[in-house]
Amino acid sequence: MKPHHIFADAPDGATLDQFYTALKQEYAVRGALMADAHLGYALPIGGVIATQDVIVPAWVGYDIGCGMCAVPTTFDATEIHAHGEAIFNAIYQAVPVGFHHNRQETTWNHEHLPRSPFLAKLFAENGLLQLGSLGSGNHFIEIGHNGNDQVWIIVHSGSRNLGHSVAGHYMKQAAGGTKARQGHDGLAVDSAAGRDYLMDLAFCLAFALQNRHEIIGRVVEQIQRYCTGKAQWSELINRNHNHAEEKDGLWIHRKGATHAEAGMMGVIPGNMRDGSFIVEGKGNPLSLWSSSHGAGRVLSRKAAKDQLSMQEFSRSMDGIVARVSKKTLDESPLAYKNIFTVMEQQKDLVTVHAHIKPLINIKG
Repeated sequence: MKPHHIFADAPDGATLDQFYTALKQEYAVRGALMADAHLGYALPIGGVIATQDVIVPAWVGYDIGCGMCAVPTTFDATEIHAHGEAIFNAIYQAVPVGFHHNRQETTWNHEHLPRSPFLAKLFAENGLLQLGSLGSGNHFIEIGHNGNDQVWIIVHSGSRNLGHSVAGHYMKQAAGGTKARQGHDGLAVDSAAGRDYLMDLAFCLAFALQNRHEIIGRVVEQIQRYCTGKAQWSELINRNHNHAEEKDGLWIHRKGATHAEAGMMGVIPGNMRDGSFIVEGKGNPLSLWSSSHGAGRVLSRKAAKDQLSMQEFSRSMDGIVARVSKKTLDESPLAYKNIFTVMEQQKDLVTVHAHIKPLINIKG
């Protein structure tokens, strides 16, 4: 077996099989499995694979550039709490969630960013309408505070339908124009399709960052309707967990894994109840300079809705202003692994700087 390291505690057999199958591909060189690992498409969520001269679109995934942004603010936690319901409702009015997007285009200076003819046409259709929209599933906006009552705004979102369409296009390209073969088809990085994918990947990463930046700006505006303060933009943290990057001649694919070079700041979310962690990477080569991207699921979305009760969900969210309903039951804290255990399992990968506890949570 090729060199690899598993940080997850007893991952299930299906997740391991998927990880080992990816490692067996001829272009795979090294791998790592993060503490939050669980079954995904082609590569487990929490999987990291280094390849030689080949890029695998499915190992980046459909939500290219999905990641976290976090910014500290000068807002007062007590004041936020006092106006929680009003702020919660105002954010839902300002930020489209689920499959919705904006009715008017959002301004973004993107003309200097190269892109393929395919992406140029795709983006022109409705790309700017998607900027500043959250999405659904585990994407969220959270307003919380650290132990010193400093308020943070944290956003988890990605490149929306734009990234999904780009991913699907290049998965088919890698498979020779047909449906991908279990997602393990790769593109030579020096081929025309490989170069186009890497160019469009970079565009989608920039789009995802701009999307999170726009969302935070709208959240700040809504909070300022009720509270005094501002975002400390100079301290913004942005960290992707669905991407690929070149390092030491290899291509590091991270699918649901946070980039964690030495000294690199990052954000690792837990769940709607337990909040998020502001971390600093330790640059551990065994993890391919990565850490988990969250807690990781223990129940699929369907299983969560079948097995969990609304009473348990509601009780677990006591004191937090959030959308607690059957529509969000699959995002119950009980559908996820214990984030504190996950953080303990990766203490060799990151140093925790702050634990941000939620006051308000926005879900799609």
